[in-house]
Amino acid sequence: MNILDKIIERKKAEVATAKSHIPVEQLKSTEFFERKTLSLKESVKNKSGIIAEFKRQSPSKGIINNSVSPLEVTSAYETYGASGVSILTDTDFFGGSSEDVLKVRNHLHIPLLRKDFMIDEYQFYEAKSIGADVILLIASCLSPAQVQEFTDLAHELNMEVLLEIHTEEELKHFNSNIDLVGINNRNLKDFKVDLQHSVQLKNLLPKDVVSVAESGIYNLEDFMYLKEKGFEGFLMGEYFMRNPDPAKAFEDFSVQISK
Repeated sequence: MNILDKIIERKKAEVATAKSHIPVEQLKSTEFFERKTLSLKESVKNKSGIIAEFKRQSPSKGIINNSVSPLEVTSAYETYGASGVSILTDTDFFGGSSEDVLKVRNHLHIPLLRKDFMIDEYQFYEAKSIGADVILLIASCLSPAQVQEFTDLAHELNMEVLLEIHTEEELKHFNSNIDLVGINNRNLKDFKVDLQHSVQLKNLLPKDVVSVAESGIYNLEDFMYLKEKGFEGFLMGEYFMRNPDPAKAFEDFSVQISK
């Protein structure tokens, strides 16, 4: 069983527990459920393209940074020009939680991606209830039919969808209703990074699709290479979070790419 399989197995149990504690009707009555959502697709097109991530840890890297506040970091992301913010809400493998989203939602005025392993309709109502504007669908965890079903549900809830793919086979998961397509430079099964592979996949997408390079962007050169190859969005977390001061790291990077 690879790490992705372990995560999905744990996620099924986690969702079952959540359902037993908080029914969907209760989620619908929360503060943020009727909130007007923001478009990440438009923000990526019109700003820096960076979707800056708050991530404490990962299965491949262990603890990255667990000593900084979500509000301090994400506020800096917005101040220095991020198109959007991504927050990991998986607890067991990434050290996050829905509380991290709730702590920042009222303070941010840019789109917020709830990044998790979405395998059940319940999680979409949960995402809406904590103030997410966008949800992530990972093709390697889902069938094309599930991607279509979950995309329709997200849109019913006025949230956008970022579909993540890593292989040519996973292009079959794409449908015309998808808002953004993320191409993961890192293979979720063995965690190897290959930027050139991502460029090749991007070139197989329809020309009008907003494409987002995800993971493994470790320096300015990686960013510029992917931008030159036509990527419009860049999901970056570890590059900033591994710094003792992620807010300053993002500010410095923003200055570099604006030169």
